[in-house]
Amino acid sequence: MSLIVTYIGSKGCIMAGDKRRIGFYGSPEAREILEDELYAGKIKTEEELIKKAEKSGINLKISDDITKIREMDNVIILEVISRATHETKRKRIYAISGAYSMVELTGSNIDTVKSGGRSIIVYGNKYTQELAEKTIKNYWKPNMKFVDVERIIEAVMNEVAKYTPSVSNSFDIMIKYNSLDQKQAKEVVRTAVLEDVKALEAFRNQLREDNIKATKNIQMASKIVIEGNIGTVTKVTGNDVEIMLDKSVEALDFNWEPVAKPSERVILTVENPQNVVMGDLAVIEKENLCIKRTQEGLNCGFILCRSDD
Repeated sequence: MSLIVTYIGSKGCIMAGDKRRIGFYGSPEAREILEDELYAGKIKTEEELIKKAEKSGINLKISDDITKIREMDNVIILEVISRATHETKRKRIYAISGAYSMVELTGSNIDTVKSGGRSIIVYGNKYTQELAEKTIKNYWKPNMKFVDVERIIEAVMNEVAKYTPSVSNSFDIMIKYNSLDQKQAKEVVRTAVLEDVKALEAFRNQLREDNIKATKNIQMASKIVIEGNIGTVTKVTGNDVEIMLDKSVEALDFNWEPVAKPSERVILTVENPQNVVMGDLAVIEKENLCIKRTQEGLNCGFILCRSDD
């Protein structure tokens, strides 16, 4: 769980976010108990967290290099991701001077949107939020300058990290100065949300296509002929060698589309055609595609696979 502090003022916007991500691996019941203790503030140090995890049989993966803040057309964007077995949930804050939107998504589908104007937003677990809000109240004064707000936010990030291992010691901070009226600011944020979610949807669609392709590659790779008969030479014309494929072999292009079915003819090439005659057997031996009789190498621009037929 992250700690994010966002200030939306009339002339500028500040967003700070820690860089920690913790993965919990093990029994769902033990994992839930450990997470509850951590996010309730009962675990104070990283060493204590590691010891409790080991005792509970939970494996931890702690990363402090996660960038949760980025910029898009002068809008500062926070993104926190939580992954379950079958879905990915995202919480995003889009902020610019004078306006913000908090968006929750499942996959690339928007679940909720909450928007507003000038504000201070603290996002985190219950314990980190309480610590952060308490620190802000201790430092906050009426009519503060923008630079003072920046210092307070930095102090909040540093202070909270002292009391919980759910937050990293390091953090990112981004500042944007803009002079927009509230109507303009809201429109800029609205446009950013729509474009960003559209880009996310395109990314997820491409990822889905890539995964399907990768799965097919794995399935098809198991069919590639690595040893055995390929077919019989039916014609030799210069360096071109025509081969009738074996009844169990098919030729596919590099997108796994058919080039020739079993018992159909394909053209391969050879450097020394004098070493090939009609009736020769083409084989793959020791990963070498060649003429069995003379061991003359053959070249082809397709993939030779075992047929399902």
